[in-house]
Amino acid sequence: MAHPLSNRINSLPVSQTLAMAAKARELKAEGKDIISLSLGEPDFNTPDFIKDAAVEAINQDYNSYTPVDGYGELKEAICTKFKRDNNLSYKPSQIVVSTGAKQSIANVAQVLLNPGDEVLLPAPYWVSYSAIAILCEATFVEIPSSIETDFKITPEQLEASITRKTKMVFFNSPNNPSGTIYTEEEYRALAKVLEKHPQIYVLSDEIYEHINYNNPTFSFAAIENMFDRTITVNGLAKAFAMTGWRIGYIGAPEWIAKACTKMQGQITSGTNCIAQRAAITAVLAPVSKVQYMVDEFKSRRNIVLELLGDIEGFKLNIPDGAFYVFPDISYFFGKTIKGKHIKDANDFSLFLLEEANVASVTGAAFGAPNCIRLSYAASEAILREAIKRIGKALEA
Repeated sequence: MAHPLSNRINSLPVSQTLAMAAKARELKAEGKDIISLSLGEPDFNTPDFIKDAAVEAINQDYNSYTPVDGYGELKEAICTKFKRDNNLSYKPSQIVVSTGAKQSIANVAQVLLNPGDEVLLPAPYWVSYSAIAILCEATFVEIPSSIETDFKITPEQLEASITRKTKMVFFNSPNNPSGTIYTEEEYRALAKVLEKHPQIYVLSDEIYEHINYNNPTFSFAAIENMFDRTITVNGLAKAFAMTGWRIGYIGAPEWIAKACTKMQGQITSGTNCIAQRAAITAVLAPVSKVQYMVDEFKSRRNIVLELLGDIEGFKLNIPDGAFYVFPDISYFFGKTIKGKHIKDANDFSLFLLEEANVASVTGAAFGAPNCIRLSYAASEAILREAIKRIGKALEA
């Protein structure tokens, strides 16, 4: 007998990043020596100055429900951060603090999208974007790119994808999974297209903002004509190694912020009180306080690119941010390796897990079916061993 689940949940895909992580844990429990490069989680500890702020909050007896949209002091601190790092002038009434940037994105989508609306997703895109659109009963439309274009879309592609049903476009720079960063010039060229379509709102996901290796990132909302139509999403998980603290936030037009607060008030209410108090210290800290992590990520990126470059069939670009490499592995499609026929990136990712004991994520989950994602948020020794295993498994 079929269980009477809702159409909503039945239509929702499983997160491929979480599914691969679960499969890796399963194999580890069976005694296999699995190296997981599937999750986007820094392997550093949260910096001591942030932990000290959390301990102080506990000792000061912060333990009550928090305002739905966040502590006033934290929202003030976020406004300061937006001005300092992004040249964006938000008021506290335009800030909403949520339980992670994923909830921030879901809130925005829920308050703006109606059934039948279209959401443009430049591919590759983070796996949850499409799922969130599905939950809103909207339609997501992929705008493809490739490693040859550094995983960036063009203004012409954007224009060609817009229809009368288009309501939102999601941008993510630095990008998960590709590490690509859009320059100010490139964003302004895309904005010129959107200026002709005032019904379209932009969600700019900047969660990897501080993990960049060449040039500072540029916020889409800093484009004068797009500020009132852009929702800027950020959080503390990646740059501050605070994934489990669950702090995300938006800067948005006030009417959108109020709607998100209303939505959140009926789902989770306010975010964890101790994490919020620690977040005040984190967002006000100069970026230099976490530069040691960024420097280490860059070093690992260079090592991974060098080692993968020695394996025939891996086509690579040089990611400028985040902590992923996203190689095109279509060279292996149609080949049989160790008795296993590789039809696509799903097969290739599964092959690496079973034959090399290395967990990756298929690019199909990100709208890029020729690629796989490998996270280098792991020690140099682990990365070297993982790529050695991959190379050995593919020697056949």
